[in-house]
Amino acid sequence: MSTVPSAPRRLGRRLFQLYAGLALYGVSSALLVEAGLGLEPWGVLHQGLAELTGLTIGVVSIGVGALVLLLWIPLRQRPGLGTVSNVVVVGLATDATLAAVPAPDALAVRVPLLVAGVLLNGAATGLYIAARFGPGPRDGLMTGLHRRTGRSVRLTRTAVEVAVVATGFALGGTIGAGTVLYALSIGPLAQVFLRAFAVPSAGGSAVVASGPPERAILRR
Repeated sequence: MSTVPSAPRRLGRRLFQLYAGLALYGVSSALLVEAGLGLEPWGVLHQGLAELTGLTIGVVSIGVGALVLLLWIPLRQRPGLGTVSNVVVVGLATDATLAAVPAPDALAVRVPLLVAGVLLNGAATGLYIAARFGPGPRDGLMTGLHRRTGRSVRLTRTAVEVAVVATGFALGGTIGAGTVLYALSIGPLAQVFLRAFAVPSAGGSAVVASGPPERAILRR
């Protein structure tokens, strides 16, 4: 008897992975905020804009995601279900977690919180990318720039994230050891979890997200 999941079961698993991954990504972003030891590049920008506007980080994340998605139009990028869902779900999950988890004062608590946030972020990234419903708006921006300019994904990602971090820091976002830890570990962690959460194809082989969206996230 074949052990390959039926098409409806594969779709159900992919949808579960997509929304579980996006929700956990928001949770991980909130944990990094609460740790107070440095955020991921886009988190620095979101926090800086939140300080400037008085809005919550989650609301800012949704607004930035929507604006970035508009930049896909001249880049001729096509959003998928995962792209649109990313804009909303991550921001909502971030705000919900920030409201539920108090910010600790003790460094002995903040460091484990930082490590947990980075590890969870890697797992969440593997979950939602392996679901294969399209890249997030920020990842699609980088791959779109790569295609339109002919520059390498590594270069376009670096240029965008340096600009994002610099702007966020100037607005009051947090840069620290957590920012460095995230930059060094997210690629290897996401690669491990991509393989762990790969969805079996109709032929029975595991399918891992491939092409430019994956390279934009995993290859630095």
